[in-house]
Amino acid sequence: MRKYNLPIFIPHRGCRHDCVFCNQRKITGVDTEITPNYVRNRIKEFLSTIDTENSSVEIAFFGGSFTGLEVGTQEAFLKVACEFSDQISGIRLSTRPDYINPEIIELMKKYNVTTVELGVQSSDDDVLRLNNRGHKFLDVVNASKFIKNAGITLGHQMMIGMYASTPEKDMKTVSDVIKLSPDCVRIYPVITLKDTKLEQLFKSGGYQPYSIELAAELSKNAVLEFKKAGIDVIRVGLHSSDELEEDGGVVAGPYHQAFGEIVESLIFRERIEEEIAGKKLSNSDFEFICKKNEVSKALGHKKMNTKYFYDKYNIRLKVKTD
Repeated sequence: MRKYNLPIFIPHRGCRHDCVFCNQRKITGVDTEITPNYVRNRIKEFLSTIDTENSSVEIAFFGGSFTGLEVGTQEAFLKVACEFSDQISGIRLSTRPDYINPEIIELMKKYNVTTVELGVQSSDDDVLRLNNRGHKFLDVVNASKFIKNAGITLGHQMMIGMYASTPEKDMKTVSDVIKLSPDCVRIYPVITLKDTKLEQLFKSGGYQPYSIELAAELSKNAVLEFKKAGIDVIRVGLHSSDELEEDGGVVAGPYHQAFGEIVESLIFRERIEEEIAGKKLSNSDFEFICKKNEVSKALGHKKMNTKYFYDKYNIRLKVKTD
């Protein structure tokens, strides 16, 4: 059965805070008012294009802080999604950790919400404060407990390279998230976007964004830690959009269309390096065996691993499938 995720972006609705890095229009590519009727038509259109008998479809409300919307508005959107309950497998939504309480949980259970993703971003309260997040990590702890106790799948979203953060604080966030045992996580490197407070900080010299290399290395380490803990990593890096990639949209920072692929390449690079450790190899071929669908990851994005092993070890990397 093929799985589909139908994202419906509700940019910046429901959020009373203006985080220094946030420009939802650039991130989502959406700058229009989203109505229940729009959601209904979007779902109908999507379902008409797939084989619903042999598919699993999840409706996902992203982009804003869904549970920060007025309760009547939340219900209106959820009711529309439930109109298609015989054709979809679940409802997913993203929100802020301080917008979760027992009443909200009851509402989500009423409409059979299956997954809630919390915007954790960092476990460091000083970093959260300086980025104008408006909540503390304790809110993440409490919200996570509410969601898990309700039997709803829990997701966490974290950021690499926030204003006032460090690589050490980023990895501390990883370990703190693992302690809360979410079912899945997303990892986003911070991008300095046009028309944000972070752009002002960057241009004034108050913020230095991570390079792609550093952000990818930290993301690789985070992915490995999450996987070791049995937590599914469902996204690394921002989704690309025309709005995001238009001239001047990204001011600075580690944005790359293939960021997730670069991270996967680094994971395989580490695996290969472990295999050749202690072997006296030079000016020779080295065969790395992997699954057929992992060949491009082993060779690396644009064969970056092939070049790396030749330049560092004078080894010609050959990838074979088992």
